[in-house]
Amino acid sequence: MQLPRVKIQFLNGLLGTVGDSPDGLLALICGASAVEGKLVLNTVYTLTSVDDLSALGVTEENNGKLYKHVKEYYDEAESGTKLIVYPVSTTTKATDICDYTKTAAGYARHLITSQNGALRGIFVAGVNISSSTTASTNGLDPDVFTALPKAQQLAEWATTELYAPLFIGIEGRNYDAGKELKNLSVETYNRVCVVVGDNVSGSKDAAVGTLMGRIASIPVQRNIGRVKDGSLFPTEMFIGTSKVDESANVVASIFEKGYIVPRKYVGRSGYFYADDPMACDPTDDYAHITNRRVIDKAYRIAYDTMLEELLDEIDLNEDGTMQHAVVKSWQQTLENAINRQMTAKGELSATDGEGCQVYIDEKQNVVSTSKIVVTLKVRPHGYSRYIDVNLGFQVTTA
Repeated sequence: MQLPRVKIQFLNGLLGTVGDSPDGLLALICGASAVEGKLVLNTVYTLTSVDDLSALGVTEENNGKLYKHVKEYYDEAESGTKLIVYPVSTTTKATDICDYTKTAAGYARHLITSQNGALRGIFVAGVNISSSTTASTNGLDPDVFTALPKAQQLAEWATTELYAPLFIGIEGRNYDAGKELKNLSVETYNRVCVVVGDNVSGSKDAAVGTLMGRIASIPVQRNIGRVKDGSLFPTEMFIGTSKVDESANVVASIFEKGYIVPRKYVGRSGYFYADDPMACDPTDDYAHITNRRVIDKAYRIAYDTMLEELLDEIDLNEDGTMQHAVVKSWQQTLENAINRQMTAKGELSATDGEGCQVYIDEKQNVVSTSKIVVTLKVRPHGYSRYIDVNLGFQVTTA
């Protein structure tokens, strides 16, 4: 016999794709050096501004990577935005950090459980720096690619076991322009993304803090590359040693392989993200950070709402099925919760204020199974990824 519980399964294949809100609460797991009496490794710290690093004794000199990522974060996100920082040894591999079987301090699972499911995303950067700085034949530090399946498993574990869905971002370290990047668009890691490109020429790192700050400062349905939101903070961005401005073909190639990468637009100053892909097939319903964040928020709301109904009394018909009024009440309760917390905020596409639909089959025999299947579908926004304009002359002839 199983413990009474609420179980939510993600539906996939529904989009028909061809070829002080906690919604932005992110954590940075970063390689660092301890600061005596102040910064302790494998310890959770909550920041609200870059100035908070001073209290931890962190400076650009003694912890350059940690300082850089936090500063980049607050260059994008407003001061006051919460950021969870988890410093670990710089020699730790991302693959080990993301391994959900590792429960000790210094690994992501420990961080997730310590935050009681509040995190919406985790980014890993500045680790495994003792390894060779040369990339693998796949164009990045081999640790990046071995971390992907571990990160996916970890995120799925947090979802199914803690009812705390999240996604994970991995720093695309040791980029080598002379190597062919591994194609992530054929993978199945729809809870993991990899970012390439930095604001320092020739850097072996990536601008993880910039990406985190942009995500934390926008609503769940907003694309990180939305032009109306303005350019990213950095005044220069590079792919390896080449400026993004001069690397259009390289940027396109990296993007096509499923990486998050900065780009330029003719006629606009500054840099923008090309899009928000996850490391998976583009036809996956959750192939973008936007859809991942939207569905994860709906998941949390559905879990919290249905938990209230667990082990409650249910009025039944003679054949053991739920009475019509009970079914309608459950449907309306869940729809109201989603519409109040998401549709009303513009996070779902809406018709007359409705951005979701709940269906419960009234023929389910609750007496014999004690199980009720609820189907919840939310309506996402579309995104204008490709715009074609037909331009010509308007001439009136005699």
